[in-house]
Amino acid sequence: MCSGLEDPTLERHFKGHRDTVTSIDFNTNMKQLATGSMDSCVMIWNLKPQMRAYRFVGHKDAVLSVQFSPSGHLVASASRDKTVRLWVPSVKGESTVLKAHTGTIRSVQFSSDGQSLVTASDDKTIKVWTVHRQKFLFSLSQHINWVRCAKFSPDGRLIVSASDDKTIKIWDKATRECIHSFYEHGGFVNYVDFHPNGTCIAAAGTDNTVKLWDIRMNKLLQHYRVHSAVVNCLSFHPNGNYLITASNDSTLKILDLLEGKLLYTLHGHQGPATCVAFSSIGDFFASGGSDEQVMVWKTNFNVADYGEMLKNESQPMTVNYILKNSDGPSWLPAHTPESHVVEKSLAKNFSDTESTNINQQKSHPSNILASDAKPVLPPSQFHLQEGSGIPSALASTLEHIVGQLDVLTQTVTILEQRLTLTEDKLRECLDNQQKS
Repeated sequence: MCSGLEDPTLERHFKGHRDTVTSIDFNTNMKQLATGSMDSCVMIWNLKPQMRAYRFVGHKDAVLSVQFSPSGHLVASASRDKTVRLWVPSVKGESTVLKAHTGTIRSVQFSSDGQSLVTASDDKTIKVWTVHRQKFLFSLSQHINWVRCAKFSPDGRLIVSASDDKTIKIWDKATRECIHSFYEHGGFVNYVDFHPNGTCIAAAGTDNTVKLWDIRMNKLLQHYRVHSAVVNCLSFHPNGNYLITASNDSTLKILDLLEGKLLYTLHGHQGPATCVAFSSIGDFFASGGSDEQVMVWKTNFNVADYGEMLKNESQPMTVNYILKNSDGPSWLPAHTPESHVVEKSLAKNFSDTESTNINQQKSHPSNILASDAKPVLPPSQFHLQEGSGIPSALASTLEHIVGQLDVLTQTVTILEQRLTLTEDKLRECLDNQQKS
């Protein structure tokens, strides 16, 4: 393996919840971490060593979702008690209560501008709220079963929701209409989120799979079968090239979306891993589990080194962390010898790491997973972007490839329209035959 590249490492370990940790989120200032739990508490962990954690008590039942506002000045929490609370993440722990749902609230999220909140509930609705006035604005009501998750798109114009009715719906926030539904036949979707560039979504399923959908073409892009149990949560790396997942099989998995393959399997939780989230710049990620543990990990891999890694390693790495004193202090400083034992082994086979890249695209789908303004290079080419930038010849070639992909996309769209017309005419003929 190339020099300078390190595996993800467990940096901190917190214990304070008295039941399963259900949700986790970093403050953008990287000084705090928020968690929710089945113990009905919200906890704010101070990442600075020796600082005490805050335990916020107010919810009357399990807290199922937490998130910091983009400014970091508020924490929203959603609970089985049918309320949302907005907390000030300080020692006082002051909060206000938002009420409108008539069932368990499973998900809460701020819009990227911090002005709105979106919630998902067992009352089969998605609700949008104003943060400044702390008032309910409107409901989205087409799901016919519990709604487990709802998220804003990065630009705030769309909302994605996942329900036990086995659908994922995309909503237009301005018109309040459902503009597309994806149908999941394999199982329910526990968690869904937008890619950082807003062009696709990822879904974590009870059928043990992770799927990525293009919301412009409404097509399945990638389908990963890397877990052996229900997938509970996922989080995109801010650069959009990686996805981390948490599963009932007790593992976290880091997926490379450009290569369409598994990079790392992380063992640390004793029991189901229930939640996971990258920090705002992706240098850390945090996870929680049914073992009541909160773990903070250092990402360690970066874009420049990653291209070299692909040349030298073709198999995913497995990293095991065994917490020796899980009943010890509420936090453990980084690199304390007693805090964990590390075992690293190279995975010998791909029997549990199957992934499918739809259409078996060897070229990297820059028109899908990358920003339209900046085509993504294959990982092996990343080192060309250092210094003075991409060589003009390579940039020209990439522009030509992107242009050809756009033409191909338009052609496929036209063919789909023609096929739809043909199907409609055929259906008309069949109906006329049956009537006669």
